[in-house]
Amino acid sequence: MTEPTAADNCIFCKIATGKIPSRKVYEDEDIFAFHDINPWAPVHFLMIPKTHIASMAHVGHEHEALLGRMLALAPRLALEQGCRPYPEGGFRIVTNTGAEGGQEVHHLHWHVMGGPRPWLRG
Repeated sequence: MTEPTAADNCIFCKIATGKIPSRKVYEDEDIFAFHDINPWAPVHFLMIPKTHIASMAHVGHEHEALLGRMLALAPRLALEQGCRPYPEGGFRIVTNTGAEGGQEVHHLHWHVMGGPRPWLRG
């Protein structure tokens, strides 16, 4: 019997594979985006790599292309989800890293938030 990996117990890995339901925003072979269950802003979704990466502290050169694709995709998804265009509109991308950074789920994820202010938080 093999030992379970971090990905085996990761809620975001389970969401990306469909084992836990979510309100999907986007999916391709490497990236999954879904609505936050406790939104802080009128538009609030999460973007994750399907590959289990625990945090930004675990990112290496091998992840550059994937993270670049995620950053390039974020503006399109933000507009599709209801953010107004730049410069009057806009959005925020936030990632928390480690306990002191406020990270609660140890799978790299970006919060994409936008919409009219005031927001609940942030």
